[in-house]
Amino acid sequence: MQLASRRRTAVLSGFLAATLVIGGCSSSTEGVSTESTGGDFETVTIDSALGQAVITEKPERIVTLGMGSAETAIALGTVPVAVEEYPWGSDDSGYLPWIDEALDDDHLPQQFTGGTELSVEAVLALDPDLILAPWSGITQQQFDSLNAFAPVVAYEEQPWTITWEDQISVIGKAMGEEQKAADEIDKIKSRFADATAAHPEYKDLTFSYIYNTGPGTLGVFLAEEQRVAMVRALGLQVDPVVYTLDETEGTDSSVIGLENANLLNDSDLIFTFYSDSQNRSDTEAQPAYNQIPAIARGSVVAPTEQPFVTGSSIINPLTVPWALERYVPMIDDAVGKL
Repeated sequence: MQLASRRRTAVLSGFLAATLVIGGCSSSTEGVSTESTGGDFETVTIDSALGQAVITEKPERIVTLGMGSAETAIALGTVPVAVEEYPWGSDDSGYLPWIDEALDDDHLPQQFTGGTELSVEAVLALDPDLILAPWSGITQQQFDSLNAFAPVVAYEEQPWTITWEDQISVIGKAMGEEQKAADEIDKIKSRFADATAAHPEYKDLTFSYIYNTGPGTLGVFLAEEQRVAMVRALGLQVDPVVYTLDETEGTDSSVIGLENANLLNDSDLIFTFYSDSQNRSDTEAQPAYNQIPAIARGSVVAPTEQPFVTGSSIINPLTVPWALERYVPMIDDAVGKL
């Protein structure tokens, strides 16, 4: 599980802000410098599209904005004091389930409202010494207000645009845990390799990952977007047509419209999700949608549980093991319809 709401007001609907957070291509290793301070921690300067974060001491009170940063911080050894809430993907605990499962109740971070409703004063009241927002929609005004009091690690190029490797890497640098970050990246790649080896039949199958924002609409996520990267890492191949599509600015996807649904005719599998049951029934009632061959034969992976839609849209040390054990049975069921 990216586009508009209080998290992405400029592009799509409130639901998409909760589920279409876009992961794009970036290189967080650029714009990062270190300087010895004479102790165990070296001063780190991280450039972003919004300004510099200068971290002079090892962070202890971390606050996270956007998605994926809280999980990485936890994996690297520091539980954030507070995280941006994500109610659409939370379970009955009120937290994202992989975070709830990773921590004792007494150690769960405080949650706060983010996006356009973010209260700078509320964040500063948490007394943070580092604010992580490399995969977020933080605005220039929010960045300037927060960065005046605590270093803010924002996105390098565009909002909601970063590869999963770069997100983990830049967080590791900011926390002074570069080796741990590298180790976590290797662990994730190893998990993907094991899953791929267990399903060699996937390598000959193509897929497209699509979404809709209402009747008549159709978008296709591009190959580097994080939810697509999750599927690719299992061995499936992105339908070559996806590489011919032009990106719709700021989305890491291509909005092609339902009138161009025939572009997906050669996709063996279709991955998608729906905002709710009404959205699903409305979408599936459209003849042009049902004429997509994979849709027509039922070769579709369309999870309905909001936590899973979210967990399968983010690649980090906590989501990958949680999502993979749930994903493979869904994929196998879709493959069985070929």
